[in-house]
Amino acid sequence: MSVAESLHTTDDDARRRMIVATLADAFAELMTAAPEAFRIKFRKMAADPFAFYRGSAALFYADVSRLHDPWVDERTSRVWIQGDLHAENFGTYMDGEGMLIFDVNDFDESYVGHYTWDVQRLAASIALMCWRKAIADSEIDRLVARYARAYLDQVHRFTRTGADHEFALRLDNTDGPIHEVLLDSRLSSRVALLDGVTETEGYERIFRAGHGVRRLDENERARVYAAFEKYLDTIPADKRLPDTAFAVKDVVGRSGFGIGSAGLPAYNVLVEGVNQALDNDIVISMKQGNVAAPSRVVTDPEIASYFRHHGHRTAVSQRALQAHADRLLGSTDIDGVGYVVSELSPYVRDLEWDAISEPADIAPVLEYLGRATAKIHCVADADSDQNLVAFQTEEAIEHCIQGRDDEFVEWLCTFAREYADVVRDDHRRFVDAFRHDEIPGVRATARSA
Repeated sequence: MSVAESLHTTDDDARRRMIVATLADAFAELMTAAPEAFRIKFRKMAADPFAFYRGSAALFYADVSRLHDPWVDERTSRVWIQGDLHAENFGTYMDGEGMLIFDVNDFDESYVGHYTWDVQRLAASIALMCWRKAIADSEIDRLVARYARAYLDQVHRFTRTGADHEFALRLDNTDGPIHEVLLDSRLSSRVALLDGVTETEGYERIFRAGHGVRRLDENERARVYAAFEKYLDTIPADKRLPDTAFAVKDVVGRSGFGIGSAGLPAYNVLVEGVNQALDNDIVISMKQGNVAAPSRVVTDPEIASYFRHHGHRTAVSQRALQAHADRLLGSTDIDGVGYVVSELSPYVRDLEWDAISEPADIAPVLEYLGRATAKIHCVADADSDQNLVAFQTEEAIEHCIQGRDDEFVEWLCTFAREYADVVRDDHRRFVDAFRHDEIPGVRATARSA
């Protein structure tokens, strides 16, 4: 039975109602608070099936949780996952030890669930991205297989060596587009970032006015200051800077994020940094945590109760999945609403796919992505500083695979191909529903005054 048949997607009207209901349930609160932001989000999702897929993680989980999963057991259905693993959620960052790393770079949807959900979501995104590039189905199968085999090979290596915490994709062990994005990241500087978002007023830096920047009234500023003070207690003691580094110079509200973060309130806080030189000021981002898409289908109360709020979940997840995360990563809350807090780094660069078009060029990149996926799964286990996943993930996954690598690869290729077909049909249904104002709370066009 195909994925479409298993999900009963042949009834066009019923499937369209299901898409609308799923999106309305996932985004109701945020749509009410920021309908204009969601009009923009939905316009972006309407652009093509891949953009729709990026913005509809809740629909993916509503679907995949209903499908039979032959590759998980009691342990591997409780693995720390990135939660929204698609081809454009990889890039560079500077880790807590000062190394430039290429890795997964978005943790807003991270949770505990089936390890297969990450590889399925990534594999379907490969199929959608390659379809957009007019690549033949047979080539898409080979590309998904390249990703899957790299993932399995890296899991097997970790089982033999136990070196998951030491593994990273760096300047000294990559080539091709991955190496190029790391080199591009290396050219960045803190001064350039500061000059882009701040200006000097007298002898001090303050945030620049601009699109998406909002000055705060006295009451809101006081609440943000109080939340910032609470955040400081969540920085691990071995990573914390001297207290003088966190002297606040300025704070502003921020908006205008991408497809995944539409409607989420955020603030930027400018602090002193390691010394009083203006070039060493640090910009701290405080972004409201969202409800993780996998949490809508994972009903284990032990997992839900592990987190104080969604900001705490995002920070804890990122520390677990990255191993050597941003030293200033932490969390806080404002009026009981959770925020994830981290440094706004100049060294973040996304992997750009526009210039990577031919299968021969895509294949080695996907091998790197497969190894990076294996790393995040295997590093966030009994050896990390969390205790929610208290076993060796690589051993648990290997137990489920049991030497059936070819069967796993074939299963993933079939899922990617068939679910990509579902997404293309769903994209058409979504566009029709949005155009006809069927999504409650967000009209396709704003009413004129």
